[in-house]
Parts: sequence; structure tokens; C-alpha cells
Amino acid sequence: QVQLVESGGGLVQAGGSLTLSCAASGTIYITNMHWYRQAPGEQRESVANITRSDETNYADSVKGRFTISRDNVMNISWLQMRRLKPEDTATYYCAFDVIRRGSPSTYWGQGTQVTVSS
Repeated sequence: QVQLVESGGGLVQAGGSLTLSCAASGTIYITNMHWYRQAPGEQRESVANITRSDETNYADSVKGRFTISRDNVMNISWLQMRRLKPEDTATYYCAFDVIRRGSPSTYWGQGTQVTVSS
């Protein structure tokens, strides 16, 4: 069973920084790593993703402020968030695309709350 454990959320003032991490258990092959967020009453949206070869994509709303990275040995992804805004307040989820026994699956973290006060 693959488990993703997130950490790093919390309360921060506008303009501050937080770094989220997401670690996967087990010996697995991860292709893409994703970060999503969902604010109350809103749909879940993609924030950033990174391929195994470190190609990255970001939502327009976070470009230049957030940085996604990964460690392919430790199976960890980080989302470094800078110059946070109140509109960044949401529950943040990581999701990893995994190949196990030749079949692809996506696993999700439990979510971590990020609250940005104005």
C-alpha cells in the first residue's frame, strides 16, 4: 500500500513563506508529482506539477512565487511558497502518479491546511 504523508501547513501572515512536503512510503516508481489546493466552496485546482526529469508547470496565480521540487531517491516533493497572499488560503494536497507492477495509479496525500492572514 502506498501512503503519502504531507506536512508543513500552518498559519502565516501575508507576504510570508511556507514549505510543504509530501513523502511517499514504499519502494515505488513515481512519474509525475502534483500539488493541488482547494478553498472552501471552490473546486480543487492544480497548483504545480513536476515530471521525473524535473520539468515543471505552475498555475498562473502562483508563478514566480511557488517552487515545486522533488527527490527521486527519497520519493519526496516540496512546494516552496513565498510572498503568500490571503487568496492562497486552502487545503493543499499532493498527488503522485505511480507505476506499480506495470500499472499506473495516482495516490493522494491527506491534505494540509494553509491559512494566510491579511
